[in-house]
Amino acid sequence: MSINIKCLWKDRKRHLGLPLSFTRYQMSEDRLFISEGFLNIKDDEVLLYRVRDIDTRRSLWQRLFGVGTVTVLSSDKTMPTLVLKNVKDPLMVKELIHNQVEEMKIQRRVHFGEIMTTDAADDARDLDDMDN
Repeated sequence: MSINIKCLWKDRKRHLGLPLSFTRYQMSEDRLFISEGFLNIKDDEVLLYRVRDIDTRRSLWQRLFGVGTVTVLSSDKTMPTLVLKNVKDPLMVKELIHNQVEEMKIQRRVHFGEIMTTDAADDARDLDDMDN
């Protein structure tokens, strides 16, 4: 049985700028997929509304071949970090993901507040201050 998902973007992990890999990336309207392997295939996905941050990196070699790495950080429990290695035009991919993430958050009415403290004791003190 085959399932068709409307694809907004897809690419493969590239070597020397060529898509000679069994690692495939795909983005639909609401999810980002990664599929790795030839004989044994591992599929994973991240719901776009759970994305917290997107990062790009391009080494000298990656820039020479027109590729880069896009790292997606999410609140997903099974896949908190999704790394799209050696994708073509990484800045365009980052913007495409960002725009789709924002659209999904608006559609689902999801808002993530910024976390200002990292210490649980600070959080408890803030709550006590609010009560007083």
